[in-house]
Amino acid sequence: MKIILINGSPRTNGVTAQIMQCMQDKLTANGTKTEFIHVSELNMQHCNGCCCCYRIGHCRIYDDAEKLSEKISLANGVVIGSPTYASNVSDLLKQFIDRGHFVIEQLLYRKYAVCIATGENYGSKATGKILNQLLLYSGAQISGKMTFNLPYNTDIQKYSVIKNKAETIADKLYSDITRQKNYPLQKFIHKIIFSLGIQPFVLKKGKSYQGVINRWKENGINFL
Repeated sequence: MKIILINGSPRTNGVTAQIMQCMQDKLTANGTKTEFIHVSELNMQHCNGCCCCYRIGHCRIYDDAEKLSEKISLANGVVIGSPTYASNVSDLLKQFIDRGHFVIEQLLYRKYAVCIATGENYGSKATGKILNQLLLYSGAQISGKMTFNLPYNTDIQKYSVIKNKAETIADKLYSDITRQKNYPLQKFIHKIIFSLGIQPFVLKKGKSYQGVINRWKENGINFL
């Protein structure tokens, strides 16, 4: 079992990172192989909108963003966390999302996922919703999510409720992957989104989206 944890905060030891570190510690204790990635440390260029990835199946810019996408494709699960900036994910995480082959290519199909949103005000709920939607639309089954409002750089060790919830969700993610738990409602919503939205759009594009269709086949997506 391999789980990738992606910290979308520029702070490598902020609230988001600390919550994810608690999850990693718990997963490692269960014998799970994990890798913790700070997006702020990636050598990553911006998406330039060339759309080559849809045709050839990968980004023509081979940097750390493309390498991380490849790692995710080989993992069993993913944890994505972000602080809240202007009621949205951080610019760093959005940059990776734009490069990561998530929704159209269905990067997370048959994987399990958790999202974490932190902030200091009401906007963190919007951030959690954005991350939750990203995971669901990308084909993942969502094992859990966390949304907390705390001052920046707070030491979460002072808040046992946060640490306990992080460990509980880590256990649930591990259990879901081990048992291959089925979430019928999530799968139904994803199938509707894919069948009525994503699939017809891609098929209408023809050969210019051949790389996407090839990825679907590699992932065993058989809705066609």
